Parts: sequence; C-alpha cells; structure tokens
Amino acid sequence: MDRTESLPAQTLPPGAGPADPGSVLLPGHDVPLGRYTTVRRLLPQRRRRMVGAWCFVDHFGPDDVAQRPGMEVPPHPHTGLQTVTWLLDGEILHRDSLGNVQPIRPGQLNVMTAGRGIAHSERSPLVHPPLMHGVQLWVALPDPARAGDPDFAHHADLPRWRHGDVDVTLLVGDLAGHRSPASAHTPLLGAQLEVRGPAPATLPLRPDFEYALLALSGAAECDGVTFAPGALLHLGTGRTALTLRAEPDTRLLLLGGTPFDEPLVMWWNFVGRSHEEVAAAREDWMAGRRFGTVTDDPVPPLPAPALPTTRLKARDRDGGLRG
Repeated sequence: MDRTESLPAQTLPPGAGPADPGSVLLPGHDVPLGRYTTVRRLLPQRRRRMVGAWCFVDHFGPDDVAQRPGMEVPPHPHTGLQTVTWLLDGEILHRDSLGNVQPIRPGQLNVMTAGRGIAHSERSPLVHPPLMHGVQLWVALPDPARAGDPDFAHHADLPRWRHGDVDVTLLVGDLAGHRSPASAHTPLLGAQLEVRGPAPATLPLRPDFEYALLALSGAAECDGVTFAPGALLHLGTGRTALTLRAEPDTRLLLLGGTPFDEPLVMWWNFVGRSHEEVAAAREDWMAGRRFGTVTDDPVPPLPAPALPTTRLKARDRDGGLRG
C-alpha cells in the first residue's frame, strides 16, 4: 500500500481558511481484493493519506455475486490499526485468531482492533445474498493502543435517527447528541447519511475535526462540488456545519476526526512507525509467531509479499516523508 499512486486531485473551489475550508475531490482507483472482488481505494492517496485517524478506505460493489463466491479473503495479519466493516448489501463471515466467528449483515458493524497483532479472514458464506456492497476502513491506532491487546466487537444495534430528510446511522463517535457504542482510541466520526427527500440537509460539525464525504450510491453536492461513487470529497477542518443536497435514495458516508499527526509506515496489512517495526511484523507472520491461527478456516494463510529493496519511510497525513 505504501507504493500506491493516485490520480491528480482537483481542488474546488479555490481558497481555504478557517471560515472557508474549501473542498478537494480525490478520485479513487480499482484494486483487486482476493480472487473475486475489486474495490475502489479512496485512501490513502498521494496528496491526502488520512482523514482524522481514518487511514484506509475501500468501497466495494454493488456487485452481482449470485453465481459467484463473493468475497474470498484468506487468513491474513494486521497490526497497529482497527478494521471497521459496514455492509449495505450481502453477508460476510468474519473469523479471527481470538476465536470469533461472526457474520455481518447490512446495518451491522464489525470493529476489529489489531493492537500488537491479530489475524482474520473474510468470506461470503456458501449460501449468500445476490448482491454485495459495502466498505472496509482502517483506523490508525495511537500509542499505547497500537501495542495493546487485540479485540473484536460486533454491533447489531447502532444509533439511528431522522434529521430532516436524512436518515442518519452513527457507526463511530458522536454526532448531534448521539453516541456510537463502537470503541475509538482518538476523537473520531463515521456516519451513514441516507437521503429521503429533496430538501438540503445541514448537520452540526466540530471545527477541530477534518471531514470527508464518500458517495456509496446516488450523487450529492457539497460546496458546489457534485460527487458520485468513485471519489472522496475532502472537506478539511474549521467547519461548524455541513450542508449538502442529494437526490433521494442517495447514501453517503461521512468520516471525520481530529487530525492524526503521528507519521505512519503503512505497508501490506501493517500500520507502524518505522521500517524495523513493519519488517519485524512481517517476519513474525511468516514464522507463525504473534498473530495466532484463524478459527475454523481451512484455507492456507496469505504469505506476506517481499519487502521493497529500499527502506520504508514514514509519511505524515498530507503525504510528506518523515525520516
């Protein structure tokens, strides 16, 4: 992942500041995931690697999987991050090295905290719905959580409310007086916005957060920028409210958080702070140490790719190299 490149970003409108943060439209690109799934990768990108502590955003589907296996991702490791999985259509079975075997369906949330190390797999069950559509996101963990114990939580009951013509589902964090039960180790927000009518919607925001909007389906307009699935609209910081317009049945994902200022080394499935830390995680995975064995998964685990011939460099949230 440290070697992915993005298309040039387009800034609309020009000008930025505390009272007028502006917007940056960041186009994603397609990446194969496993044998049968292609995702649109929206973070990290060359010019914008993070939104708050959100450091990785994949949007997959909607895909017709009626005659296909659906998602097939064998056992693989993670360190230094949380995975956040949200489905709009379909079903995925999560298995991990803590012994959890948990299906996830639309409207439910899986949050896996890797800490110092965990392994998991993600598969569509043999009998599965005909469509698959959702997102998987990563959250970078700060010290000391990134070296802590791994954990997994499934949330079948999330805060939901009607805000004007918008149905809001709160995945992570706080919004408009509501709080999600999902764990977060830095100030963070994740919410699905489902537009039910034509009226503009305005939501309260925190000026110390940076925000981004992702269209899951339909099309929306914010700050004079129209966006649809396939791009991420970065909104910056300094906002106290968000006003958007969208056609009915549009579904959006609002992401936010305080800017995460620790430089990161992101390579394969690891989030660390140095080349040595990531190299040690790779060595442990290949040697069968640290990460454990995924419960009831007969498929062999994924081997780690070879490290690049040059040292991995830490990058800050704007893409700049450190060290």
